[in-house]
Amino acid sequence: MILSDSIIPTHSFGVWLLNFIDKMLDTVGLRGHETLESAIYLVIITCLAIFIGSILRKVILAGVRKVASLRKTQFVQDMLKENVFGKCSHIIPPLVMLGLVPLAFDSNPKTTGIIERVLVVYLLITLAIAINGIISYIYVGYNRRKNSEGHPLKGLLITAHGIVWGIIAIISVSVLIDKSPATLLAGLGAFAAALMLIFKDSILGFVAGIQLSQNDMLRVGDWIVVQGTDANGTVEDVSLTVVKVRNWDNTIVMVPPYTLVSTSFQNWRGMSESGRRQIVRDMYIDNSSIGSITDEQIAQIVEACPIIKDYVAQMQKLPAGEAGLSYNSGLAVVNGTIATNLGLFRAYLCQWLLNNDKIAQDSQILVRLRPSEAWGTTIEIYCYTNTTDWTIYEAVQSAVMEHVMAMAPTFGLKIYAAPDHNAAVPVPQK
Repeated sequence: MILSDSIIPTHSFGVWLLNFIDKMLDTVGLRGHETLESAIYLVIITCLAIFIGSILRKVILAGVRKVASLRKTQFVQDMLKENVFGKCSHIIPPLVMLGLVPLAFDSNPKTTGIIERVLVVYLLITLAIAINGIISYIYVGYNRRKNSEGHPLKGLLITAHGIVWGIIAIISVSVLIDKSPATLLAGLGAFAAALMLIFKDSILGFVAGIQLSQNDMLRVGDWIVVQGTDANGTVEDVSLTVVKVRNWDNTIVMVPPYTLVSTSFQNWRGMSESGRRQIVRDMYIDNSSIGSITDEQIAQIVEACPIIKDYVAQMQKLPAGEAGLSYNSGLAVVNGTIATNLGLFRAYLCQWLLNNDKIAQDSQILVRLRPSEAWGTTIEIYCYTNTTDWTIYEAVQSAVMEHVMAMAPTFGLKIYAAPDHNAAVPVPQK
């Protein structure tokens, strides 16, 4: 029998096992069935190898975990969390099987060679699992200790895993067909164009991920706005093929990384890191309410708004030709005049913003006039809050505009309102 001849052992353990099988079959009246003897022998050896390998894996793994758990270092805790020991222990069963193969098939080199090649492939697969487990552990440790800026490195991790599996796949195929990996790679060269087409998105995503990380364009936790898409929220994950963005309304938008480097997108990280958020709001003043102002009117306004008393006194000391102008320079200074009610209103608003503890005093504070429109003169408030919290920011911004509207009548100014409240007032483009 071919099967029987191929697995007849010549070593003492194999002979003893085969004799034991013969006696067992003789007991049930099946002695002399060589094919059945060979099949039972093959099953017993295979089961024995699997059993010994599994037991050794569990024993060694339990021992290593027990020793590791005694050390409370972050290094060991990361290894336990990423199950590095468990992934590496998968190598033990194929090693045990490779050690027992000669016990079963040493009389037939051809059969032994085939089974050994299959087991080597099994070993290579477990080796890839172990290597990727170690790579994941290194990634987690580096990402926690060194990547404090939150660079998107997950794409590189996925790429590293893919490279390991690619190398293992090439070596496995070369082992099965008994050819050199170099010969196999030479044959794969003809399919390079097809492979690039199939993995186009992955390749573009990998390159884009490197660009995003190298140029520090994007980090997990950044608030981004991608023009032409629905993405307007916080980056939750950056992988090889997709950037996951949670929008302000908790919807999830998936954007390919290549889109971010091939087009423009807005990143609000600079605002978050500065701790300040800009306020730029316009208010329209009715032109009919703007005019020159007398000393008596100035005195009445100063009495109602004492915070500009010093500024007015300083301006009144200047020569008559210069009293209407202020040449102060800097990020946070009073800017206005005492020649018109609108100029004095500008000075008041600057002083009020300087006295507001919710406004950043080390950033630009400006109250300026923009070109007049058909519906009035535009007065623009330009400043920064000292917080980036959305709720507080909106509260401060609203309070500023409410104060502008409330104080305008004190200076004899009227906020423009359309005669017909249903009429649509166009908003000028900046």
